[in-house]
Amino acid sequence: MKILSTNMLLGILLIFRFQVACLVRVPVEVVKQRRQAYQHSSSLSIIRSTYYGEGAIGFYRGYLSTVVREIPFSLIQFPLWEYLKQQWGAKKGQLLDPWEAGICGALAGGTAAALTTPLDVAKTRIILAKKDSVMAKSNIASVLQYVYRSSGVKGLFSGMVPRVLWISIGGAIFLGVFEKAKQYFDCRSAGR
Repeated sequence: MKILSTNMLLGILLIFRFQVACLVRVPVEVVKQRRQAYQHSSSLSIIRSTYYGEGAIGFYRGYLSTVVREIPFSLIQFPLWEYLKQQWGAKKGQLLDPWEAGICGALAGGTAAALTTPLDVAKTRIILAKKDSVMAKSNIASVLQYVYRSSGVKGLFSGMVPRVLWISIGGAIFLGVFEKAKQYFDCRSAGR
């Protein structure tokens, strides 16, 4: 008897992948965002301050909100990328070139970035909050409510334009190169 479908298993593995990746990503994000917010004069002073002020756990503030942001982002980006490639390929009558797949990646990444900006705002507020503050101890829903009450919809989508631009560029490069590599290896395996 089959207990889990392939798609369910892939979904579980995807969530596990995000949790593992965030073990590295979140401490880097904590240092980067605190540095960008000019909370310290150097990254090393942020590392020291976080460790001595909050302990190792301080590097993982925002861990859950990062995982929660990454899951819908990927659930939007990758299926949309595949859909755009399929639609463009059908109109073209053949597989897309890697640069065309990269354009689809930029559109998919930008769309996912725009739609998940409120989750990114919540994650950033949690990471940048002062130790022991209400915001530092809040969950994503509470932070989103606070931002909405204090700044409205505009606050929930603050930083959306640079986020969309940055992720669109990354999506074009990463997914375009991924498509090129995939085509290369498909050709090599077909030649065996």
